[in-house]
Amino acid sequence: MRVCRVMAGGVEKLSFYHESGYSPLEDVARAAGLPGDWIGGASVLDCLRHGAHHARAAELFAAFNPSRAIAGGQFLVPIPRPNKLFLLAGNYAEHVREAGEIAAEREETFPYVFMKPASTTLNDPYQPVRLPAVSPGAIDWELELGVIIGRKCKSASAEEALAHVAGYTIINDISNRRFRPNPGRKKRERDAFFDWLHGKWFDGFCPAGPCALDAGSLPDPQSLGLQLRLNGQTMQDSHTSKMIFPVSAIIEFISSMATLEPGDIISTGTPAGVGHSSGTFLKPGDLLRGTIERIGDLVTVIAAEVA
Repeated sequence: MRVCRVMAGGVEKLSFYHESGYSPLEDVARAAGLPGDWIGGASVLDCLRHGAHHARAAELFAAFNPSRAIAGGQFLVPIPRPNKLFLLAGNYAEHVREAGEIAAEREETFPYVFMKPASTTLNDPYQPVRLPAVSPGAIDWELELGVIIGRKCKSASAEEALAHVAGYTIINDISNRRFRPNPGRKKRERDAFFDWLHGKWFDGFCPAGPCALDAGSLPDPQSLGLQLRLNGQTMQDSHTSKMIFPVSAIIEFISSMATLEPGDIISTGTPAGVGHSSGTFLKPGDLLRGTIERIGDLVTVIAAEVA
């Protein structure tokens, strides 16, 4: 079951997602002989596992007919105002081939976790990411699996971690690779780290969507292919099984420090093939299509910042 938010005719509609379009839940309910408001007032999170309307949404999904999906409409970020938006850096090691080596790296290191301000970085599918005028020259993509928390979680073990997940979505962690505030500055020891961190925080630098896949439909999040294309050319082509720290270990690590709450999002890191590795950076007019198996396509256009 995939659930999305769509703006159509000036009205936001909670809908089932399909590659061919969307079907408002109220329309599916009527077609099934139920009142249109049978699940009225629900959010995407309400319809996912652990949500107040999950059972009702799943029952309604059984009556969903993809052939009636509506093309068009403006897809919106599935979870518009998460309390927390965590992201990982350096969580794929393409050179690691043996399970034993991955296990050793997990044992000897820890996940690099940072945050983005959700209220200003989250960006709807198909909407432009604007190259910041202050530093437009090295803007990069990072396709990632997003994990949506559905149940309060503190100090969860890896074995129980996935039981707290509501669903999954697609994230593109847009990054400014060469942001240097105050170019004439006095150099300090920690400048490079904060240059990197500040390069993550620009407005609109976290496209997400177009839907959320119910966690009950995906027992193993380490079973997904992911691919990013820039103007039709494949730049990233990998698999979530190549994560150094799988979703369960990430939740265990973060929840050991911070209480995870329903609606929080964790973006799990990106594989090889980012623009920085080849010196290919985004420019106005570019089109990014990030695909994660069983979830869908997150499409993003690139534009110049409006003065």
